[in-house]
Amino acid sequence: MMRRHIEIGCLFLLLGACQEIKTNFELPILGRTEIVTKEVNGILIKDTIPHRIADFSFINQDSAVITNASFKDKIYVADFFFINCPSICPEMSKQLYRVYEKFLENENIGLLSHTIDPSYDTVAALANYARLLGVSSPKWEFVTGDKDQIYDIGETSYMVVANEDENAPGGFIHSGAFLLIDKERQVRGVYDGTIASQVDLLMKDINRLLSSYEQ
Repeated sequence: MMRRHIEIGCLFLLLGACQEIKTNFELPILGRTEIVTKEVNGILIKDTIPHRIADFSFINQDSAVITNASFKDKIYVADFFFINCPSICPEMSKQLYRVYEKFLENENIGLLSHTIDPSYDTVAALANYARLLGVSSPKWEFVTGDKDQIYDIGETSYMVVANEDENAPGGFIHSGAFLLIDKERQVRGVYDGTIASQVDLLMKDINRLLSSYEQ
């Protein structure tokens, strides 16, 4: 029950902070916008800076460094998991595999899964996990790295819960959300990765977002 309350809270946080949808076919830009004041020709004006995913650097299942540049000119889906998760992770992996299969041949789409248990989920462990799922990079990157950096980017950039909690199943608490990120590093959608109908919507929204770049 606690996990469900946390995930719903994160969802409302995202939706409550989203910008106005300009048309019926445009996905919202989610997140916390920042208002800054700058001087132009001696005049102080206010400017709005949309929420974007911060710079990151992690290591994937092939021991390669993965940064924002790895997803340059790509739309990607991000999530947080850990291999020994006894609760929602297996279903999340099953659902994200559907996205992997659907967009396998599309070079403009990628998947990025962050472990929240880097002590156990080493590069070798992630490589074996990817092998068991039958997936490969660069289409689906499983990344590990500094624990605090992973937790920070989860909570401040993707705006989901990702942290240690001795009272949670497996010793970690994390959101079951899939986050849709556009080519400008902006969050364009949040979906419950444990519900098939939500993942159906995610795949439809990926196509909508792809189409918006073709106009």
